[in-house]
Parts: sequence; structure tokens; C-alpha cells
Amino acid sequence: MTNTDWSPSFTARVAEQMRRARKAAGLTVAEAAEACASLGLAVPKTTITNLETGRRSSIDLAEFLILAEVYQVPPVSLLFPLGTDASVAVLPGREVPTWEAVSWFTGETPLDKPAPEGSARDVLDTYRAHSEAVTTALASTRLAKERRRKASITLDAARRDALLETAASYEQLAFDDCRELREFRDTMRERGLVPPALPTDLAFVDNPKD
Repeated sequence: MTNTDWSPSFTARVAEQMRRARKAAGLTVAEAAEACASLGLAVPKTTITNLETGRRSSIDLAEFLILAEVYQVPPVSLLFPLGTDASVAVLPGREVPTWEAVSWFTGETPLDKPAPEGSARDVLDTYRAHSEAVTTALASTRLAKERRRKASITLDAARRDALLETAASYEQLAFDDCRELREFRDTMRERGLVPPALPTDLAFVDNPKD
């Protein structure tokens, strides 16, 4: 497939995904246009209609993103029809399995070795690892609090002692997870990266003395 063939074909595929997403959201073309305007970007009804009917062979990136938000779908799902098409042409002459196309677009294609430090892929992987560390610390912290709460409302002394001992072990696990998260964030800062804001329950991680 040449670039001349690929470009309109790609747009047509995206437009079809957008049409399906609009219908799944239960929106008319007029309602979709109104929703776009309410989000701060006017996308005329004619633009949406022309895209869906193939009368327009290209799509503006800002329009694409605002429509994805209106339809409440991840933008990547509009680019690649995961679940319906076994493969897609991600570039002229490059047909790959749809899931592989998604992984390529999101920077999650499996690597044989870690990406070079400072590379775009390395930065993506670092932030993904940070997200996983946050999820782990949040889960263990909440679980430790719940174990401590259960122990505090138990009337049976023997059972309370057992629950307190269990709570202490969970609290140690949460402590270790939060320490690792703090160290991870410090390392990110040393590399010149800005860590994402933490959930309220983990705000203390950046202020251990508070």
C-alpha cells in the first residue's frame, strides 16, 4: 500500500470507529457537536458528518481528541479497531496484528533489553513503573489501615491481640512499599523528571516528617 492509498484508508478506518463510538454513546451528530463546543472546541455537525461519510479524507488532531472525550473512549481505540480487525496497516506497507499496533502506538512493544536511559521509551517505562509503585503502595496502605481498624473495634481481647499483630505486619509491608515509592520519586527528580502528583492517601510519601 502506497502513502497515497494508506492515508485516506487510515482516516476512513478512524472515521468508522468514531461513528461506532458516537452511536454507542447514544449521541446524534448534533448532540456530539454541542458536546464538543461545551468542552471548548467547536466541531461543526458538517465536519462530523463529512468524516463519517468519507467526504473528508483527513482529521484535525484537536478534533480527534475532543471527539474521543465526547464519546468517552480512549483515543487509541479510535485509531486501531481492537477486537474487530485482526490486523491493521499502521504505516504504508506495514500490516501488523491490531494489538501489536496498539502496543507500538502506546510505546509498550516488548523490548529485548531496557531502553537507553533518557530515551523516549525509557521515560515512558519509568512513568509506568511509577504508576505501578503508586498502586502497590496505595493498596498496602489502605489494607493496613483496614486491619488496624478491625482490631480497634474487636471486643474479644485474644482476637484483638491477634488482629493487632496482623495489622502490624501489614503496616510494615505498607511502610516498605511507601519507602520504595519515595526512593523511586527521588530518583526521578535526580534524573530531571517531574513525578506525578500523589493520591491524597499517599501525600505523606513526599513529606515523611509531616
